[in-house]
Amino acid sequence: MRELSVREALREAMREEMYRDENVFVMGEDITEHGGIYGVTQGLYDEFGGERIRITPISEAVIIGSALGAAMTGMRPIAELMYIDFTTVAMDQIVNQAAKMRFMSGGKVEVPLVIRTQGGGGRGSAAQHSQSLEAWFMHVPGLKVVMPSTPYDAKGLLKTAIRDDNPVLFVEHKMAYNFTGEVPEEEYLIPFGEADIKREGSDVTVIANSYMLPRALEAAEDMVKEEGLSVEVIDPLTLEPFDEETIVKSVAKTGRLVVVHEAVKRCGFGAEIAAKIMESEAFYYLDAPLERVAGMEAPVPYNEKLEMHGMPNTDKIKAAIKRSCYVK
Repeated sequence: MRELSVREALREAMREEMYRDENVFVMGEDITEHGGIYGVTQGLYDEFGGERIRITPISEAVIIGSALGAAMTGMRPIAELMYIDFTTVAMDQIVNQAAKMRFMSGGKVEVPLVIRTQGGGGRGSAAQHSQSLEAWFMHVPGLKVVMPSTPYDAKGLLKTAIRDDNPVLFVEHKMAYNFTGEVPEEEYLIPFGEADIKREGSDVTVIANSYMLPRALEAAEDMVKEEGLSVEVIDPLTLEPFDEETIVKSVAKTGRLVVVHEAVKRCGFGAEIAAKIMESEAFYYLDAPLERVAGMEAPVPYNEKLEMHGMPNTDKIKAAIKRSCYVK
């Protein structure tokens, strides 16, 4: 099977959906000849022209406001925001408008809007361009939140997002665009609300997504070699809707749970998973306290060594697995 990068998989998803549905178009800053800050839309302007690959002013409020209006009147816009940090400039449009319109109209107004953005650290982009803010949007009823990890997932989830009649925040990771993996040429979609077990295991469950997934899989491999531990790794794929059933079944099997995310620990999606476990029958299956591995509760430093120190990594995940399994 052919291999694509995450960047190429996202581009292919948009291209296919634009050919399938003439109402699909892309709008954002520098997405025409330049192809976007990370090159995801490279070549689409030449293929579809300025009507469907629309360059916008440097105003996130304008981008989301315009895309929202287009979605409410029958179009299917894909609005690109350079960084998830910049959603702060468009929070009224996202939280008070896009997320509420279908509810406030009694379902008469659909909002098929995809907001593509990216977050996370690792590139030396400093405190205002490196945040992981996905938990903010999990808190808002009416929004769906998607975080792909692999090229296969990126393509299938983005196609599903574009066809959804509700607003979707699609969060990519700036360090994952060059990840490569198998992507079939035939049509496929990945449904929302279904987690993916990336590695089967029996001793401990690790939940990780986005840029943290490879770190978790590497830690799982090391634990087999170093401690003989069998680690199950699950990627939730979508944070809203969230697949609680798969997590509960896994914890029932392993009796232990480690949650990994790059966002700061306080109020991150790991806290919501912890609460769900405590509220469900899975609590009775736990043989050890739940562990959370998360980013340092501080602005992301520009200095490379400080930035890496504040981010979760393989060693931190391994340490959490050992604590969960009472391994010295």
